[in-house]
Amino acid sequence: MTSKKAVVLLSGGLDSTISLSVAYQEGYLVYALSFDYGQKHRRELENASRIASYYYCKEHRVITLEGVGGSSLTGDRGDIPPYEEREEIPSTYVPARNILFLSYALGYGEAVGAKAIFIGVNAVDYSGYPDCRPEFIDAFQQVIRVGTKAGVEGRPIIIKAPLLNLTKGEIIRLGVKNKAPLHLTTSCYHGGDKACGRCDSCVLRIKGFAEAGVKDPIPYQECQGGGLDN
Repeated sequence: MTSKKAVVLLSGGLDSTISLSVAYQEGYLVYALSFDYGQKHRRELENASRIASYYYCKEHRVITLEGVGGSSLTGDRGDIPPYEEREEIPSTYVPARNILFLSYALGYGEAVGAKAIFIGVNAVDYSGYPDCRPEFIDAFQQVIRVGTKAGVEGRPIIIKAPLLNLTKGEIIRLGVKNKAPLHLTTSCYHGGDKACGRCDSCVLRIKGFAEAGVKDPIPYQECQGGGLDN
């Protein structure tokens, strides 16, 4: 069994699952980490559990974050809006979410002796969240270098963001190549047995599968085109 360990941030969504598949292909023993931050539905956490089991992760922890709000995903900024082209950061942004997630992953990683943290952020086909950009990842890597025992001893945990510069279509093709369980993933901000097909996350997913030329294995409430055949 490999002794090379990694913490993988696992939401139960498409990107985090494909990020986990990369860690698996690179031979890491995976410690999966998910978060209950007050999101409106439980579906993504249920899916994350199934995905962690699929990959026989060494551990799968779910951290509960109390008091995190300020987002339509948590019900503090109205209803989740349908997809639209926009320049401003959308109401689905959760304040400091990836800062919190990476901080917990870093502590967990130091505790178990991990060499890497995998995060499925993407700066190409995304909703404009500031904590999905390369400069954010670079800044947090510097925090690791100067703010952890491993870092000051010259062996910092490395943040790996394998999807950072890929289009959604390229991400899906990578998932297919890695035989990731795309059928176990969820993307819809609303949860439910069928994805809405209208929120930002659904629309980006639909466009990605169309770009990849791959059939999306999850069901939708209504056909939105883009290569769907549900």
